[in-house]
Amino acid sequence: MSEHKAPKDIKEKIKDHYAKAINMKVEKVTGSLPMVSSDDCCSPANNKEESSDSCCAPQPVEFDKEAAERFAKMAGYTDEQLQNMPGTVSSFGCGNPVAFMKVKPGEVVLDLGSGSGLDLILAAKKVGDTGKAIGLDMTDAMIDVCRKNLVTAKITNAEVRKGEMESMPVVDSEVDWIISNCVINLSPDKEKVFAESFRVLKPGGQVMVSDIVTIGLPDEFRSDIGAWVGCIAGAVEEDEYIRLMEEAGFTDVKVTEKLVYDSSSLAAMANDNCGCGTDGDRTFSLKDADNYAGKVATVRVYATKPGGCCC
Repeated sequence: MSEHKAPKDIKEKIKDHYAKAINMKVEKVTGSLPMVSSDDCCSPANNKEESSDSCCAPQPVEFDKEAAERFAKMAGYTDEQLQNMPGTVSSFGCGNPVAFMKVKPGEVVLDLGSGSGLDLILAAKKVGDTGKAIGLDMTDAMIDVCRKNLVTAKITNAEVRKGEMESMPVVDSEVDWIISNCVINLSPDKEKVFAESFRVLKPGGQVMVSDIVTIGLPDEFRSDIGAWVGCIAGAVEEDEYIRLMEEAGFTDVKVTEKLVYDSSSLAAMANDNCGCGTDGDRTFSLKDADNYAGKVATVRVYATKPGGCCC
């Protein structure tokens, strides 16, 4: 087993954190927050004054405009793509995979960890009415918001399925493309994620994912629940990522783009994260930027499943 040992109940921690994150977005946009309990550290009731020791209080950090622009470029979303998106669409990811996949109208795209639906909506538009986009997520709050966003965006060729990447509710050879945006790193069993991805892809199918990899990250950070939920501690080294995909059967596995984060880039990445955790655990926050500088990178990874028509 090549994976780093995950903290206990890591999936429940992840679901709890991202449910809180999307509900904070919903509350900000709509003024209502039906899915967040009153004892949530980030609920408006508990943070009316946003004191300095509040988990949601603004955290001072220095990050420059150039770093923010580098991160935005890596994210890869254009103003045109984001135009007319529902207000509750958010990206908790690290890079737009849709912009770099050469999908054709009529194809089927599977989005692993579809969240509130940003990449799912973009993929559905690219495959057209004859194609289909399938979202996969394990968090009920995300699924609920995503389905509402599909309706608001008038997307009729997409659906969201509840499930986990290690055991996908997708039949063999159902999809032409797999995309994902900073989600695979959260899995404690990436071998199963890649094996399942290989299974559900059609022969000749392709993968284009954005994800986090590490660069000599010390083991002391691997057990940090906040760093796991914040997409760092569960990430693997770049060569390990490629090896795991190749062992699953993928060919032509390659990193097409890479951005190594310095402290200011990490600060830009974390700037919209309020730092909520679960059961008293914090997530990756702005003050952690110096600890991880030079040890974390965003990559775009492309791969194919052998077979398919050669013409």
